Amino acid sequence: MNHAAEAAVPMAKPLLLDAVKSMSVTDAKNILTGGDTSVTEFFRSKTSAKLAVQFLPIVKKVTDRSDLSAKYNGTMAQAAKMGLVQQPANVEDYVTQRALDGLFTIIGDEEKAIRQDPLGTGSKIIGKVFGALH
Repeated sequence: MNHAAEAAVPMAKPLLLDAVKSMSVTDAKNILTGGDTSVTEFFRSKTSAKLAVQFLPIVKKVTDRSDLSAKYNGTMAQAAKMGLVQQPANVEDYVTQRALDGLFTIIGDEEKAIRQDPLGTGSKIIGKVFGALH
């Protein structure tokens, strides 16, 4: 499952950038007046559905290779027949959701660090960006 999530996460960058480009004045105000993870919540609300659509085929490819999906999905179908779960869950959706949760947790942790030390953290980020250009 970790390999599937790792393979999918790099696809997030373009969607996150698109979210920033489409930010409204209201969105910016909510971010400025929001809590420690208001940027993260903005990204989550603007990109989760699109990210899930993009992540799912990658996750499915990886889980199919490991034969995990057939075993998990078969077990969940049996559990649904016995009334142990309300709807048949599948491993692809589960891993996709966990990958999204992990991505937004990492973004949230970074956001908190920036908010706690804006100058120090900001200068480190600027150093990484400009250091990468050399």
